[in-house]
Parts: sequence; structure tokens; C-alpha cells
Amino acid sequence: MHGYSMDKDAYQKRLRRIEGQIRGLQRMVDEDAYCIDVLTQISAATRALQSVAIGLLEHHIDHCVVAAAEQGNSEEAKAKVAEASKAIERLVRS
Repeated sequence: MHGYSMDKDAYQKRLRRIEGQIRGLQRMVDEDAYCIDVLTQISAATRALQSVAIGLLEHHIDHCVVAAAEQGNSEEAKAKVAEASKAIERLVRS
């Protein structure tokens, strides 16, 4: 079971909302909306995705990293921390 499983419905709801934002962006481009308005909506969708990513990362740390550390498996714990570090790196770069 993944760390976010308990909040899966909330994540799916948020992702569907973001999907709607993206469809709205497509519609704005189809309708030749003002470029600054499109950029504003792109920024909002990006922030929404980043929020989901941060939530998933928190769940990964709370569930996967902590569980590996509590089990006393230092190699697995190190691997989970490395996964989290790489995910943070990707988020910072985006």
C-alpha cells in the first residue's frame, strides 16, 4: 500500500480539477484569449500540480521513509531517502 492511499480520493478530485483547468487552457488558446490571461492560468495549473506533488512527497516521507527507518533496515531507509531527495530535486528544477 502506498503512503497516499488513504487520501487517494482527495488526490483524484484535485487532479480532475487540474484536468479541467488544462481543458480550459486549451479552450482559451482555441478562442485566441489574451496571452497574459493564458499565462496566468498556466501559472495556476502549475501551482496546483506542484501542490499535489508536495503532498505526495510528504506522504512518501511519512509513510515509506519512516516505515523503512522504523523497521531498522538502514539500506532500505537510505534508498527511500535517496528517492525523496531525487523527487525534491525534480520539483525544485521544475
